[in-house]
Order: sequence, then structure tokens, then C-alpha cells
Amino acid sequence: MNKYVSKSFLITFVGGLFVMWLGVFIYLRNPVLPSFGSADRVAVSKENLERHVRFLSEMSPPRSYRNPFSMRAAENYIRKELESYGYEVMLQEVNSYKETYHNVIARYGDKDAKELIVVGAHYDVVDDKVSPGADDNASGVAGLLEVARLLKAQKRELPSAIELVAYTLEEPPFFGDHSMGSAYHADQLKLDGFTVKLMIAIEMIGYYSDSWFSQKFPIGLLYGFYPWTGNFISIVASPMEREVVREFKSAMSAGASVPVYSINAPSMVEGVDFSDHRSYWAHDWPALMITDTSFYRNTEYHKSGDTADRLDYLKMADVVGGVLGAIKKSAELK
Repeated sequence: MNKYVSKSFLITFVGGLFVMWLGVFIYLRNPVLPSFGSADRVAVSKENLERHVRFLSEMSPPRSYRNPFSMRAAENYIRKELESYGYEVMLQEVNSYKETYHNVIARYGDKDAKELIVVGAHYDVVDDKVSPGADDNASGVAGLLEVARLLKAQKRELPSAIELVAYTLEEPPFFGDHSMGSAYHADQLKLDGFTVKLMIAIEMIGYYSDSWFSQKFPIGLLYGFYPWTGNFISIVASPMEREVVREFKSAMSAGASVPVYSINAPSMVEGVDFSDHRSYWAHDWPALMITDTSFYRNTEYHKSGDTADRLDYLKMADVVGGVLGAIKKSAELK
């Protein structure tokens, strides 16, 4: 083989590799064009976020199903906060282990609407008797409450009704079972003839790191497509939600300074279905998760070190503002 043929082969080979890389990049990252419009930025209170996280994560014993008193305290806190914003609150019974637990539900918008956007976050912690659960998932509940407050504070109505749900019983031994609080909620919506336009699970949004290699991934391939520094927020969804994710990410990026990345991947990739959005996939409803990537970044996941002092409330506030803007945009889409 002469040098000209060898050079041509090398160029073709490298070009082929680049085309393959670009194809995988587009499939996984689902890129969107940058938004140059004026974002509808809102005054998210980082003080409120920290207050919610501290109340939930500093109670003793932790708010797990084995501690019904703490679960009631968390439930009552969430209910009273929502009522203080002007919501009518419903408690949905979830029965398990001879105890009755509750999803805490509030509706924004048309009370008679049969098509909903659902925004949810679970308030229980894993049953290991040591986890305060600040990031997992007091941070998600704090974000949910701040979204609820800001929706009520705005001066305009939205075309779509929004159901805000704080879920009980997301953690093991309930996870992946019909006894999950979100499974109860999704199943009941289906039985009552509702349609879910979009479900957004807020699952761990408080932990960030600027350290090199602080971000891990479930498979080695992903290291070639995402940052190795854990200072971004992620939208996680199945391949079926590619268009939904593009729209949501574009709107969220316009309202947040924290970088917003996304992945559309099947459930066989560990972590893709690790929250309450899976309960809505079961009914073929579009659903996505907003997350700091959980145990792929936060080394204190499900441990005693998951405390309120480790969270970045300024970044949390920024993320919540972006999520709120994207929810509003989703509510306006037909």
C-alpha cells in the first residue's frame, strides 16, 4: 500500500469515527439550539429552599416508613406550606405495612381539567436509620414547594392544569412496586379517566461539585459525551421523550444559569428509571426526571453524610427557576 492510499484510508477511518461519535452524541445528548429570547426569570428564594431542606432532613428519627411519626411530621409540614400559599390540599391514602401513609396533592389551575401536567417529588428517605436525606430527596420537595409558591404568586393563568404531588414511599422496599406512592397516584389518575400531558419528577437537585472527575457515569461510553465535573443539572428520560426533552431543556436553559444536560436512554442504563417518573411510563404517559445524577455524583447518597450543609442553595434556586419556566412553557404547548 503506497503512502497516498494509506493517507486516504486514515482520513476515511477518522472521518467515519467522527460521524459515529456525532451520531451517538446527537442520540444521547439530544441537543437544542440556544434560546436568545428573554427568559421569564422569577425570584426563587434560596432561603425558603434551605428552610424546607433543614426541616425535613434534621428531624429525628428520619422520615422512613419505619418511623410513621416522622412521616406524619413531614406530611403535615408539606400540607401546611401548600395551604399557606392558598392551595386546597388533598391527602391520598397509600396503605402498606399495616400503616396508612399519604401523598400530599395540590392542584393549580382548572379543577375540572382531565388533562394534567404532574410535578412531583418524594419526601421519604431510605430505611437505613442513618440517612437524613437532604439531597435525597428533601431537595426535590423543597423545589416542589417553591414551584408551588411561585405558581400561585404569578398574575396570569396557564392553559394546562398542574397537579403538584409530594409522594410517600418511593424508597425501598417499595421502589419498583405498585405500593410506591407515585404508582398509587398514577394508577388512580388512570382509573379516574385523566390523561397526563407530562410528568416531571424532581429527584435530588441540591449537590454540586467543581472538582475534576466528581461526575461518574453508569457506562464508560458516557464519559466521552458529558462533563466530568459535577456542576450541572440533568434531564433524564426514555428514547420516546426526545421531542419532549428538547422542548423542556430549551425552556429550562433559558431560565437557568446552571448548565442543563439531558440523556434519552433505555431503562437498562442504570439510574434512568430510578424515581417516580417510572410510575407514569407504566401508563405510556411522557415523564422525565430532573436530577443532579444522584449516586453518580453525591458520594453520601443513602448515607449519614447526606446533610443540609452539603447542598448549594444558590444553584438549587437557579435550577428551580429553570424548571418553573419549563413547566410554564409546557403548560402553554398544545
